[in-house]
Amino acid sequence: MTCASCVGRIEKALKAVPGVAAADVNLATEKAVIRSVADMVELADLEAAVRTAGYEAQRTIQGSTADTQTEARATELRNLRFSVLLAAALSLPIFALEMGAYLVPGLGTWVHGTLGERNMLYLMFVLATVVQFGPGLRFYKKGVPALLRGAPDMNSLVALGTSAAWGFSVVAMFATGLLPEGTANVYFEASAVIITLILLGRYMEARNKGRTGEAIKRLVGLAPKTARVLRDGQAVEIALDQVQVGDQVQVRPGEKIPVDGAVVEGSSFVDESMISGEPVPVQKVAGAEVVGGTINKTGAFSFRATKVGSDTVLAQIIQMVEQAQGAKLPIQALVDKVTSWFVPAVMAIAALTFLVWLVFGPAPALTFALVNAVAVLIIACPCAMGLATPTSIMVGTGRAAEMGVLFRKGEALQTLRDADVIALDKTGTLTKGRPELTDLIVAESFERNEVLGLVAAVETRSEHPIAEAIVEAAECAGLEVHAVSDFEATPGFGVEARVDGRTVDIGADRLMKKLGLDISVFAAEAERLGDEGKSPLYAAVDGKLAAIIAVADPIRPTTPKAIKALHDLGLKVAMITGDNRRTAEAIAKRVGIDEVVAEVLPDGKVDAIKRLRAEDRTVAFVGDGINDAPALAEADVGIAIGTGTDVAIESADVVLMSGDLRNVPNAIALSQATMRNIKQNLFWAFAYNTVLIPVAAGALYPLYGVLLSPVLAAAAMAISSVFVLGNALRLRSFRPTMEANARAAPQGPVHLAPAE
Repeated sequence: MTCASCVGRIEKALKAVPGVAAADVNLATEKAVIRSVADMVELADLEAAVRTAGYEAQRTIQGSTADTQTEARATELRNLRFSVLLAAALSLPIFALEMGAYLVPGLGTWVHGTLGERNMLYLMFVLATVVQFGPGLRFYKKGVPALLRGAPDMNSLVALGTSAAWGFSVVAMFATGLLPEGTANVYFEASAVIITLILLGRYMEARNKGRTGEAIKRLVGLAPKTARVLRDGQAVEIALDQVQVGDQVQVRPGEKIPVDGAVVEGSSFVDESMISGEPVPVQKVAGAEVVGGTINKTGAFSFRATKVGSDTVLAQIIQMVEQAQGAKLPIQALVDKVTSWFVPAVMAIAALTFLVWLVFGPAPALTFALVNAVAVLIIACPCAMGLATPTSIMVGTGRAAEMGVLFRKGEALQTLRDADVIALDKTGTLTKGRPELTDLIVAESFERNEVLGLVAAVETRSEHPIAEAIVEAAECAGLEVHAVSDFEATPGFGVEARVDGRTVDIGADRLMKKLGLDISVFAAEAERLGDEGKSPLYAAVDGKLAAIIAVADPIRPTTPKAIKALHDLGLKVAMITGDNRRTAEAIAKRVGIDEVVAEVLPDGKVDAIKRLRAEDRTVAFVGDGINDAPALAEADVGIAIGTGTDVAIESADVVLMSGDLRNVPNAIALSQATMRNIKQNLFWAFAYNTVLIPVAAGALYPLYGVLLSPVLAAAAMAISSVFVLGNALRLRSFRPTMEANARAAPQGPVHLAPAE
C-alpha cells in the first residue's frame, strides 16, 4: 500500500466478502485484521478480494512473522534504494543540461555549441524515458490498473502527472506541428526529477516505517532462536518452534530461557526485569516458574516446558502490542472519510485547473495548463494523511511496552487521554494485597524478638491470614518458633496457649480486660493505629501485658507518589473498597485520595463506577482481582495490574506489567503525548494539502505572478510524509513522568491472558 486511499479500497473489498463483519487495514503496520462469522469465510476468499482490489496479501501466523516481515522490509528498502540511485544518476544530467544554463553563465552556450540543441534533446529524451519506464515503472504497474478500475490511488496521480509531462515533451520534440505555435516546450527534467524525488520520499518513508516497529523487534529479540532439550536422555539443540509442552529444557549460566516452564532440577538467579521491572534477579529452585525471554544469571538448571509458541508470556505481550499498534482510534474515522474521496477530488481539481488555464490563461496557455495540472496531481499526496494516525499509535504503544504498559486495545490511547477520574481498587492495587505485621510495640519489661517468637509460635496453630503474617515476620527475623501446647481459641476474644512453659494470650482489647489487664499504657499507640485504619491486637505473657500488635495490608511504598503524579496531571483520584468507611477514610487521608467509595460488595463495584461517571466524567478503573473484572469492563478505560489474575487482565484495556502504580500516570502522560502527536500530524497533513493544492493550481498567479513548479511540488509531497513519520518517531524519546521499576511489586512471572 502506498497511501491512505489504498486503506479504504482494501477495507471495502474485504467487507464485501460474505461473512465478514468488520475489516481494519493499517497503513503503517501493513496488516489487515478481519472479524467474521465463524466458518463462513475462507482465507482464500479474503486473498482473492485483496487481489481483485489490486493488491497482494500474505497470511500471517501469530508469533512467527517477525523475521519474515523484517526480511520483506529489507528487500523493499534495497529495491527502493537501487531505484532511487538509478533515477538520480539518470536525472542529474537532464537537470544539469536544462537548468545549468540558468545557474552557470556560459554553460548553455558551451553545451549547445558542443552537443548541438537537437542532440541535447535526444540525450534528455533517452535518459528521461529510462527513468519513466525503469524506476518509474512501479507507478504504472499499480496506478494504471487502479485507474482502469475507477479507483485511482497515489500511483495513479504520479503516473498521470509524469506521463503528461513526458508525453507532452515527446510530442513537442517529435511532432511539433500538433501543438499550437509557441507551446512546443519540453519538460523531461520535470518528469524525471519528479519520479526521483517521489522515490526518494518513499525510500525515506519505508526506512522510517521500519523504525516505528522497532519495539516489536526488540520484544521478539528477547527470545532465543534455539533451546537445549533432553531427547532420549541426550541434550540436543533444536529450533525454538520445535519445543513441546512437557520437554525438559536445560539452561546454562548467561543464557536466555527459551519458553515458560517450571524448574525441576538445579537452582539459579534469573533476571526477570523484562516482566516485573524488578532489577534484582529472582532465585529459582525446584518448583519455581520461569518465563521465556528472561535471562539466567549464575547457576544451571533444568525445567519442564509448560507453555510454548503463542502461549508464552512473551508471545502474549507481543500479541497485545501488535493488536494495539494495528488498532484504529475514533479520530481515524474522520481521516478515512476524507481520504475515501480525496484522490478522485484531486483528479477533478487537476482537470479543472487544466481547463481554466487553457481557456483563460496567458500565452502559451497550453503550457501553463499542463504545468499547473501536473503540479496539482503531484502535490496532492494523501500519504501523510494515511500515516498521521497509525505511525503515532505504533511508536506510542511500542514505547509504552518498553515502559511496562501494554495497551490491549489501541482505542484506550485516545480514551485514557480524556480521563477525569482514576478509580483505584484498594486491595492489591493501592496495597500489597497480603497482610503483613506492620506494628509490634512491646511493654518495658519485654524484648521485641522475645514477644514476636512467642506470639508466632501460638499463631502457627491458626490458619487466619493475620496469623500467617505474624509467623512470616518471625521467620524473616530468623527467630526459632517453638512447639505449642494447650492451644485454645475463644471466639470473639482471641487465643491462649503455652510455649516453652510460658502462657501466651493474644486477642482484642476485650480479652485483655477479661484477663484483668490495663491496656491504657498503649492508649496513644491504639489511637494512632485506629487513625491509620488498623485494628490493634494485644499480647500477654504469663499474665502480664506484653505488646500491642497490628497486622494490615500495607500501602505500597510507591502509592503516594503515584497519586501525587495523578493530581499533577489534573486528575481526581477515587478509591473503591469493601472496607468500613473509617478504615477507608484513614487510608485515603494518608495517601491523598480525593473521593472514597467504601463498604462496597464485590458485585457493587460496577455501580460505584457508574456513580463516579456522573456529570459526564470519564472514569479509568485500576484493579487486579477476579472481582474487579466487571468494573474493569464497565469503566471507560480498564487498567489491570499485571501481577493480578488472568480474568482481570482479559477484561482490561490496559495492562501494567508490574504492580507499580506509578505506571498509571506514565500511561496517561504517554496517551496525552501520543494524541498531541497525532493532532500535529493531522494538522500538517490537512493544512499542507489545503494550502498547497490551490497554490499548485495557480491561485497566486493573478496577484503575485507565482506558480509552483511540478518539481517543487514533488519535493514538497515527499517532505510531507517524511515529516509525519519523523514527528511520530519523536515519541520514542518520551520519558516517563515517574521512573517506575516495580521494586515494590510481588516477585515472579506475570500471567497474561490472551486478548480477544
